[in-house]
Amino acid sequence: MPRARRGAPVPSDFELREVELPDPAGGEVLVRNAFVSVDPYMRGRMNDANSYVPPFALGEPLRGGAVGRVVASRNERWPEGTWVVHDLGWREAALSDGRGLRAVDTAVTPVSTVLGVLGMPGLTAFVGIVDIGEVKDGDTVFVSGAAGAVGSLAAQLARLRGARVIGSAGTQEKVAWLEELGLDGVFDYHEQPAREALGVLAPDGIDVYFDNVGGETLEAAIGAMRPHGRIVACGSISRYNATEALPGPRNLFLVVTRRLRMQGFLVFDHYDRYPAFLAEVGPLVATGEVRYRETVVDGIERAPEAFIGLLEGVNVGKMLVRVGPEP
Repeated sequence: MPRARRGAPVPSDFELREVELPDPAGGEVLVRNAFVSVDPYMRGRMNDANSYVPPFALGEPLRGGAVGRVVASRNERWPEGTWVVHDLGWREAALSDGRGLRAVDTAVTPVSTVLGVLGMPGLTAFVGIVDIGEVKDGDTVFVSGAAGAVGSLAAQLARLRGARVIGSAGTQEKVAWLEELGLDGVFDYHEQPAREALGVLAPDGIDVYFDNVGGETLEAAIGAMRPHGRIVACGSISRYNATEALPGPRNLFLVVTRRLRMQGFLVFDHYDRYPAFLAEVGPLVATGEVRYRETVVDGIERAPEAFIGLLEGVNVGKMLVRVGPEP
């Protein structure tokens, strides 16, 4: 349960509370969760401000993705034993009226993937690369935050479309993971500024920038864009914990002179693309042609630790909290 926060979240911003859940009433189901998700967008919901999603309510559980098994049901659509994904968030168990649940096939890939590579982060990468970035054969694509849940799939999808892909990350472990994925160039932004790295790895410029970071990295990418390039504005995690307004890129005039297209998007507007995403990426994950990593923390009491760690960049791939038994 969160408290409003300026700056970086700390453990005392959260409270763990035990409650008794009643048996399901007519039309309700009880879901015993296996995993709950922690995602960067949750940071914005800790601020009491108007945004594309309402802020978290003080004293209430944090809402977000979770996956679990129906253990009690009075809803014919969702019989006991069904695995479902939902948005009721950080709980070991959740009582649902059945709306907003989606069935999960546990036979093909691990159940955790519906919160990561085959869930909301995966769809975000797909929409950004395919629909917004319009990545095509021969493009040079730069993905920042490329070792995260979104970035690692975005980079792989770009490569599968014939692009040359450059990725940035914040640790040597993450750089090594990107090298395993076969990216054409990778760098640790702590050791080499993005502007310098792009000058070496993409001396002829880039066609598409998939932005998960914002700030100085966005400015460097704008400076490296070729004419008619596309900037996919997905996130700006470098600024999520800022306590004051920060200046934007100083070279935005290049958007005009190089005729660039910069488009922000919210995955919630694109759920109609989920069937196409799953049809393409699901088999690739099942065969291992698309690879993914997960950083798993055990215990609902450690969810704040996982969330804070996510914002500090300790995770490789998707950050998850395991709170119950898997299939």
